Amino acid sequence: MKLVKLLANLGYGSRKEAQRLIRAGAVTDDTGRVLGENDLPPYADILIRGEPLDAPAPLVIMLNKPDGYTCSSDDPGSTIYDLLPPRFALRNPGLNPIGRLDKDTTGLLLMTDDGKLLHKIIHPKSNCLKVYQVQLDRPLEGHEGELFASGTLVLNSETRPLLPAKLDVLGEKTARVTLHEGRYHQIRRMFAAAGNHVLTLQRISIGGLRLPDDLPAGDWRELTADELKAVFE
Repeated sequence: MKLVKLLANLGYGSRKEAQRLIRAGAVTDDTGRVLGENDLPPYADILIRGEPLDAPAPLVIMLNKPDGYTCSSDDPGSTIYDLLPPRFALRNPGLNPIGRLDKDTTGLLLMTDDGKLLHKIIHPKSNCLKVYQVQLDRPLEGHEGELFASGTLVLNSETRPLLPAKLDVLGEKTARVTLHEGRYHQIRRMFAAAGNHVLTLQRISIGGLRLPDDLPAGDWRELTADELKAVFE
């Protein structure tokens, strides 16, 4: 692969823009040698304006999604892509969320440019449980856990029952819910069916991967190999 195509695939601009970067001397190796269009040293040695290149595909990142951001670049208003470097939206292959979070749901969101990995994580056979922390409008009444675990709850406008879900009561109006699936507004609709209203909803884990305490809302970082492995544990 030529250097121009490599930079374009990573979102540093179109091929013409990448070509201009190279010709301007902005692309060097780790010794400071200015690279030409036909040069392609080891990936880790390439710098743009003195900074290392972004990680190549396949890339997996975790984002602590804040309230008010949607997960589609086609939606109006603020999107999760606004929280990432602008070039990330231009990567080829593109970076996509692994399962979406609603606009008013916060917490752990994974993104990748690896289509096979994306489908592996969201496929029911992977059994990647999703755990959410919920703040409710009214006190729990005590029947919700049995209802959610029954495997017979049918949401409004649907005909297929939900898979059993686990409810852990944390307080009078707070709970933790573990899902085996991810239907549209599922947890909010589950509590609505139980006669309550969700005020705040945060995803705190996917599989064995928990949202790190040191990742502030709106921040992101690349997953380590061990963290990616934990998703399937």
